[in-house]
Amino acid sequence: MAEVSLSAVSKSFGATKALADVSMTIPDGAFVVLLGPTGAGKTTTLRLIAGLERPDSGDVRIAGASVVNDTPAQRDVAMVFQQYSLYPHLTVRDNLAFPLRSPVLAWPEDRIKTRVTEVAEVLRIAHKLDNKATQLSGGEMQRVSIGRALVRSPRIYLMDEPLSSLDAKLRADMRIELKRIHAELGATFLYVTHDQIEAMTMATHVGVLDQGRLVQFGTPREIYESPVSTYVASRLGQPRINLLPANTFGPAPAKAAQIGLRPEHIAIGDGQPATVRRVEHLGDQTRLHLTFGAHEIITLSDPHTSLKPGDILAIRPENPLWFDASGTRI
Repeated sequence: MAEVSLSAVSKSFGATKALADVSMTIPDGAFVVLLGPTGAGKTTTLRLIAGLERPDSGDVRIAGASVVNDTPAQRDVAMVFQQYSLYPHLTVRDNLAFPLRSPVLAWPEDRIKTRVTEVAEVLRIAHKLDNKATQLSGGEMQRVSIGRALVRSPRIYLMDEPLSSLDAKLRADMRIELKRIHAELGATFLYVTHDQIEAMTMATHVGVLDQGRLVQFGTPREIYESPVSTYVASRLGQPRINLLPANTFGPAPAKAAQIGLRPEHIAIGDGQPATVRRVEHLGDQTRLHLTFGAHEIITLSDPHTSLKPGDILAIRPENPLWFDASGTRI
């Protein structure tokens, strides 16, 4: 495994600026998630590290050495894509062994057999080794796709939204599996997604990208509790943060244009009156959709609440975040 660092990296495709002066360090053994909407520069970052693209400026270093002039093979990285990209006519065993039989690695067959068995055990697909890829479920195919990266023991694993084509239940299961695999291997992962739940549940560090710029990098808790802007604040948290005019609840700090309130930071029981518009019972919690003056607010309540649409309750802010007119935290 190895530390990976980007220093003032920029990349354009024609008139489109994909990355602009991005600097970031992926610590050895970390699970870093790049978060942002389509077009933010997430996949371009992966491709630059993998060697599939060359930066217009800046440097990419792996284990302290520049790799800008190295081929993808020389960089010793493994990439997992959104689509499974398996060979349908091959068994799971041969799909997993395929990278090790390449001319670059050319492992002996006894060593390949041992490694394939080890990875299949980690992925819990040992009982499927003799099945053809076409006989697998979607979740099993994705495990094999991930396994083809794991067998090589590269310096870093690059994952481009590998769970996005799975259904909700499988995505939840695979998030747990990936985190378990990361813990067992002590590997360095760089994982790209637009799914905030994946970022919050798997990452040791989160990098938030906005139109090719890295706007914040930190632990999931740091990003959630201390976002640098309304853009970052809106990327993490489910339900999303409530963003309201700064004076919605009364006097605001100088230069504040908006108040940001996470749903759990709205106290119920005293304060100013709000009307319940909708109640969502989710088992472990209840979401309340409130009308507060001209504004719509979402907050959380006791899972066994008896509140119903039309009820009036009093609310007040706790631990608010303040943002200026540009959306920057103050």
